[in-house]
Amino acid sequence: MSKWQPSHPSGTVMVCGTTSNAGKSTVAAALCRHYARRGARVAPFKAQNMSNNSAVTPAGHEIARSQAWQAKAAGVDAEVAMNPVLLKPMGERHCQVVVMGCPLGTMTAAEYHRMKPELLGVALGALADLRGRYDVVILEGAGSPAEINLLDADIVNLRLAHDAGLPAIVVGDIDLGGVFAALFGTVALLPDEYRALVKGFVVNKFRGDPALLFDGTARLQERTGVPTLGVLPWLDGPEIDSEDSLALDRPLGVAPGDGDVAGPAGELDLLDVAVVRLPHIANFTDIDPLRLEPGVRLRWVDDARSVGQPDLLVVPGSKTTVADLAWLRGRGLDRAVEAARGVVLGICAGYQMLGRSIADPERVESAERVVDGLGVLDASTTFGPRKVTRWRHGHVLGRPASGYQIHHGVVRTSGPAFVELDDGTGDGAMGTTPGGGAVWGTSLHGLLESDQARAALLEQVARKAGKRIGHGGSFEATRQRRIDRLADAVEAHLDMDALDTILAQGALA
Repeated sequence: MSKWQPSHPSGTVMVCGTTSNAGKSTVAAALCRHYARRGARVAPFKAQNMSNNSAVTPAGHEIARSQAWQAKAAGVDAEVAMNPVLLKPMGERHCQVVVMGCPLGTMTAAEYHRMKPELLGVALGALADLRGRYDVVILEGAGSPAEINLLDADIVNLRLAHDAGLPAIVVGDIDLGGVFAALFGTVALLPDEYRALVKGFVVNKFRGDPALLFDGTARLQERTGVPTLGVLPWLDGPEIDSEDSLALDRPLGVAPGDGDVAGPAGELDLLDVAVVRLPHIANFTDIDPLRLEPGVRLRWVDDARSVGQPDLLVVPGSKTTVADLAWLRGRGLDRAVEAARGVVLGICAGYQMLGRSIADPERVESAERVVDGLGVLDASTTFGPRKVTRWRHGHVLGRPASGYQIHHGVVRTSGPAFVELDDGTGDGAMGTTPGGGAVWGTSLHGLLESDQARAALLEQVARKAGKRIGHGGSFEATRQRRIDRLADAVEAHLDMDALDTILAQGALA
């Protein structure tokens, strides 16, 4: 592998995709790790992200989960300039708009569209700031860059690249079929000034012998003038840190043969863990550490019949707490919570739903002034316009733990705290269900990434179920191994010399 040349200018490339879920985020993360390995200081960037999976930077700003994950791949702290605009859907017609890490308000699509010229300037300013401080900046596009109805108001794909003078590569998902048509069609639909920015194609998620594709890639280059930089193989293993809602349709279990995770040993038991699939689920990555536990069988549930009597029932976060609480009741899941004999864990909005009441006097999130919660925890929530985004540190069940808060709701409880925070205060609450189950609630996202706390929690669940379980290793180490595997694949299967040239020469290459 060649060494990074410090004489290269601030090398920058945009990673676009033919569709959502084509692999933009993973390819961008792999490139972040590749250039970081070569000694460059690397930053990820996505001008506008739409996701309810978000993270909090060390400085207390809210950004999309994928940029926080890509920052880990680059080996740098996440910062707000890496994702200046975040849209958090609140149904089909409204989003909360977060600009430079702070909520601007809830808007319709038309209202947001009118803001885009101003937000383009914000995005370009954040990008220029990163380019001034980092050797390499890896941009990620959104959806497809060839949505012809959106090109004039684009602030995240090739309009941004054009205004900043940047090159782009386009990733296509061959596992879906039709990858050559998708790559060709993407370039064909672009106006000339944007088409000229596309310097390479990447075929992603291929199962089989890539030699079978080379005739196709040669013909594609003849028709478009764009070379294919390589064919990335399908990589088995659990998807973690995903932000795309399509990830919810993938199996929750660990793929057989994945090298990151060991299976259960000897005569140990499996814990049955059910996760409520709320319609507007937020931060579903909170359960990623459970996916990597050899002693856990994880499954989605969306009605009372599918719940059964799990050892652990997780009620996750939501961007529309009151609406999802009504859905939960409509599916009979309130009765499943009440009848639980194992452990129920509520995270953020899930914690709020398990309490006695939810008030929204200023209609921050819903049209309801006050609604009853499920009443299995001694807690009451009041929504307000101020959004809390911060990291907290403490102990769970006597073990060290960390997590981050992203919420508008202030929760008051007089019961015992679930998390003892280092500042002497508590977070969350503990209680019991009418069926005799234990109930735990917390406002902290990412709590289960703390290995010792996760082990203590699962040990308690297993003890209540009368089971013996094994434990997985370090979640962060598994995450890092996963990123390294992605970078290894990029280095083995892409023409990295060609990509170096694209980075160094920019849009004029």
